Amino acid sequence: MPRSTRPHTRLALAVAALAASLCGAAAHAQTELVIATVNNGHMIEMQKLSKNFEQANPDIKLKWVTLEEGVLRQRVTTDIATKGGQFDVMTIGMYEAPIWGKKGWLQELKTDAAYDVDDLLPAVRNGLSIDGKLFAAPFYGESSMLMYRKDLADKAGVQVPERPTWPQIKDLAAKIHDPKNGVYGICLRGKPGWGDNMALITTMVNAHGGQWFDMGWKPQLESKPWQDAISFYVDLLKKYGPPGSSANSFNEILALYNEGKCGMWIDATIAASFISDPKQSKVADKVAFAQAPTMNTPKGANWLWAWALAIPKGTKKEAEAQKFIAWATSKHYADIVAASEGWANVPPGTRTSLYNNPEYQKAAPFAKMTLDSINSADPTHPTVKPIAIMEWVTKLVCPPGGTVLDPFIGSGTTALAAINTGRRCIGVERDEGYYGIACRRVTEALDKTALLNPIA
Repeated sequence: MPRSTRPHTRLALAVAALAASLCGAAAHAQTELVIATVNNGHMIEMQKLSKNFEQANPDIKLKWVTLEEGVLRQRVTTDIATKGGQFDVMTIGMYEAPIWGKKGWLQELKTDAAYDVDDLLPAVRNGLSIDGKLFAAPFYGESSMLMYRKDLADKAGVQVPERPTWPQIKDLAAKIHDPKNGVYGICLRGKPGWGDNMALITTMVNAHGGQWFDMGWKPQLESKPWQDAISFYVDLLKKYGPPGSSANSFNEILALYNEGKCGMWIDATIAASFISDPKQSKVADKVAFAQAPTMNTPKGANWLWAWALAIPKGTKKEAEAQKFIAWATSKHYADIVAASEGWANVPPGTRTSLYNNPEYQKAAPFAKMTLDSINSADPTHPTVKPIAIMEWVTKLVCPPGGTVLDPFIGSGTTALAAINTGRRCIGVERDEGYYGIACRRVTEALDKTALLNPIA
């Protein structure tokens, strides 16, 4: 090659190399997906395992914004209401999903046959949908239940029933309370906030037969069920709870329980996988489970919740967000967690197939109680019928001294209405739990009536 042509050749090669470099960079340009999530164990695990998603999708880069629950709720609510556009994927719950979906603030989720949307637990899927359209995909679902130290209960000579009452819980707390040895009878959420202590308190009020509002939307915070439930809650924590309970929510109590400092804990079923994991808990082999306590009724005695992933309507990265959510809430993701951390640590409460999986059943002693708790929660009918309404109905259809027949007596509200209005009542109930509560309520009402109207 003549010497005079070499500079031109080198220049041409340099230009070609630069062009190739630019083309390569363009081909590998990544879309950054900003995900707002909560700082709990399963979400942190998802962040660790998300490298599997990025490896399978090299054109997508995940950026995590991990926040405490109250802060997360405030940030995502402000962002979506103001169309701020800070996040491409949001972690929200069963409260936000149907409201925001109806307002048109969320993108409907599109799933394919491989995702198998019909495998989602019906209660959880319905809670995240509007008119049959799914607006958030459940990462994990939960109810609430009792988690207790069986060794301490056995030592106290107490056999905990499958669905105890709140007085039974208080009695056990008194017997196992041993602060001198660092064990407190019961740990409950005390930190103020609707996602903190009010989650528990609402279920206690429901179990006492209370409501937030009456049928005319009049607040019921000064009603007897509210006063009874709050008094019981405060007394229980003051006598048998750990110091500083007013600052404790889920994460704080989880740490206490894993250190062996809580005799009992009534909280989210999701905690079961952590407190029964010997890698995390000092009392993993001493834990047992029961359904959330009842009082006057089991209606609303345990909550139903799911942390779910949703796409705000304003994002310009919908396709990438849909792809990530489909991966993070899939059966395949459960397999990834199982391979990495074991079946007991797979996010629970979302898919029927998980609870039919023999490997999961064997690894997770809490599986059945978790599923029973989720299935027993009915957010569409979380409270008992107000007695005043049943009294009005009773007087409308039954003459004084007549007999009311209720073939589904439940917790006995119809019977109480009959007693209060001077009618007789025949009630039928197949569920032993409801039957026991109805009998107790009717007996108390009859004893009270006898005191008010003594026989001469």
